[in-house]
Amino acid sequence: MEELKKKRNMSPFKILAIGFLTVILTGAILLTLPISTQSGEVTSFLDSIFTATSAVCVTGLVVLDTGTYWSTFGQGVILTLIEIGGLGFMAMSTFFAMVLGKRISLRERLVMQEAYNTFSLQGIINHVRYMLLFTVSVQLFAALILMTQFIPVYGIGTGIYYGIFHAISAFNNAGFDLLGGFTSITIFNENKIILITLAIVINIGGLGYLVLREIISGVRAKRKLKNFSLHAKVVLTISGILLTVGTIAMLIFEWNNPATIEHMSFGNKLTNAFFSAVTPRTAGFNSISNSDMSPAGKLLTMGYMFVGGSPGSTAGGVKTTTLGIVIFTLISVLKGRQDAEVYKRRISQSVVFKAMAIFMLGITIVIIGVMILSITEIGASFETILYEVISAFGTVGLSQGLTPTLSSVGKVTIAIIMYLGRVGPLTVMLALAGKQEKINYKYPEGKILIG
Repeated sequence: MEELKKKRNMSPFKILAIGFLTVILTGAILLTLPISTQSGEVTSFLDSIFTATSAVCVTGLVVLDTGTYWSTFGQGVILTLIEIGGLGFMAMSTFFAMVLGKRISLRERLVMQEAYNTFSLQGIINHVRYMLLFTVSVQLFAALILMTQFIPVYGIGTGIYYGIFHAISAFNNAGFDLLGGFTSITIFNENKIILITLAIVINIGGLGYLVLREIISGVRAKRKLKNFSLHAKVVLTISGILLTVGTIAMLIFEWNNPATIEHMSFGNKLTNAFFSAVTPRTAGFNSISNSDMSPAGKLLTMGYMFVGGSPGSTAGGVKTTTLGIVIFTLISVLKGRQDAEVYKRRISQSVVFKAMAIFMLGITIVIIGVMILSITEIGASFETILYEVISAFGTVGLSQGLTPTLSSVGKVTIAIIMYLGRVGPLTVMLALAGKQEKINYKYPEGKILIG
């Protein structure tokens, strides 16, 4: 009875943290089976759990080539884990509960509210239902477009399969591909239809379902951006700035780089620059060589990987709104304001504190990860290690070739960082901290010199 009571009293943070671990462990066990590999061999549990973690955390970092090592069954397991990881295991459990006609409890609704970053419990089930329908619709439409490009190259059966796999991988910002040789989609870097389709789907998946729903309803009602919610305006503003600045910057940084885009036509240069500004926001595909990018291009990519997508989306990172709040707070401090302000609205101190905590936790995780890998990965450069760790934290999946050569400790470290990046460092910390106490008093104010 005592154990049952403890389970019932588990916080939403703990349920989320344990739920993701359960899905990862289940996927890892399936991937160790001989049926999961093309050769019929048993995969080591460490490699299996690394792959399962990468799939559930929609990262895309792989120690074994997805297209050539895993069988159709193994690839199917990976694809299922990607879908569960992108949508969240609560969405899947809710779907099955609705199919079976089971009532959704209040505790389950609270977990869904935390998982999908909604403001209230009102309409949470309708939100999940809408999310599932929208996801299937976008993935199907993208798959059909990709099929038109893959079928002429790989044949009908393989072309259809590739279209479905890469559409799901892109929407969930996973970055897994089946093209083989750890090359991602570099062989199609002059195919504008594939690159633009993937980029659009990645952006849709990375905006967040609340924002997408508001955009769709706003288009129908012919509402202007100024009439959107503050959350939607901040997400769209920060995302738009990152996308525009990133495209222009990548075009400038790589213009004369013979190892990336120098020899391409202007149209292909622009498309690849645009794609390179989209994918670091946790998608993980790359159309040009990451390791051959200019130093400025690599630095920009690492910054974008750390930021990631938006809350309530399939993307990872500290999120666009967190970056926005940090910037808005800085601007307010420089203006001498007491509160962070944006679009003539005040941001509460609790939200500012949470954003600062997430930002600092993210930096701390990256620093610790780099320190560990600097010891374990002998011969790897600092830049390569930093790139790998930020990619893992942002659940991006881009790599400069370090992932397949990681040591056992390195694999475990990167797997933990991927998990923290997907579930959320603050969520994990709150889950470990236990019950939060509410206090009804304040200490006397003290003074500290800063700056």
